[in-house]
Amino acid sequence: IRPPSPKGEPVTVDFSIYIVDINSINVEDMDFRVDMFIRQRWTESRLDMPDDIFEDGDDYVTLPPEFFDNLWQPDPYILNSKVSEIAVLTHKFSSVTLYRNKTVRYAARMHAILACQMEFQLYPMDIQSCPIFIESFSYSNQKLRLRWAEDGVTLNPELKLLQYNVGQPLELTETTGYMVEREANFSRLVMYFRFERQIGHHLIQTFAPSILVVMLSWFSFWIGLDAIPGRVTLLVTSMLTLVTMFTGLKSDIPPVAYVKALDLWMAGCMVFVFAALGEFVVVKVLDVRYQLQKNARIASVPRMLPL
Repeated sequence: IRPPSPKGEPVTVDFSIYIVDINSINVEDMDFRVDMFIRQRWTESRLDMPDDIFEDGDDYVTLPPEFFDNLWQPDPYILNSKVSEIAVLTHKFSSVTLYRNKTVRYAARMHAILACQMEFQLYPMDIQSCPIFIESFSYSNQKLRLRWAEDGVTLNPELKLLQYNVGQPLELTETTGYMVEREANFSRLVMYFRFERQIGHHLIQTFAPSILVVMLSWFSFWIGLDAIPGRVTLLVTSMLTLVTMFTGLKSDIPPVAYVKALDLWMAGCMVFVFAALGEFVVVKVLDVRYQLQKNARIASVPRMLPL
């Protein structure tokens, strides 16, 4: 049974998170994995603690996690998690701390795979905003209130990702969510991660090579009109190179039903190469017509026979 509260107010549970690592940002499954420490703190007024359990000079005592089973426990869960579990080596990485003022502090190391609805319209210059929704499972907002602690969410200062820059957590908010299946409002904590994709990889692997291929196709402007095999070979090879690059890049992200920024870039590159090929065809046709007209004018001039 939850602790009694004055005047029927909900029990307040302070919640804080320390992010140890973020990895496996999977764009195909649209999820990411987080390793973190979670800490919950609330007041249990029914505790009867003798003074001899505290060491001299300490106002708290740390107990094994098995003691947690004998206490009332809040039941927060991560609403958008696919998998979440407490880390285990020889035992679960969790602890319970009791304070003299009857405050209970529960801490645990856990990892979770969280769903994130990603948008790729600006790929590869996209910025993903991925949430964590923490909500009480059994107690409505009239019985239990989740609240961000003063330290809120803290990121590991040494945290680095291969393809993303991680900004500070955004929008630490407290709200309520209505659950239709349970017909009640539940206290909810909301936090957003900001993942900004690093463009350096694509500058080297995508943009620079495609620019060079387009510039290479422009060399055909300096090739004579009569060198048809050389011009056609250069332009067709440039077009096939771009198509091969574009096909390889599509494997990096899932197929989507809308146009991405990278699609527009590659389409623009192919348009430039195709325009160079079209320019050659038009100029060659005009040159042939000019030569025919020139030969016709020469043929129409009467020849002077020598006496």
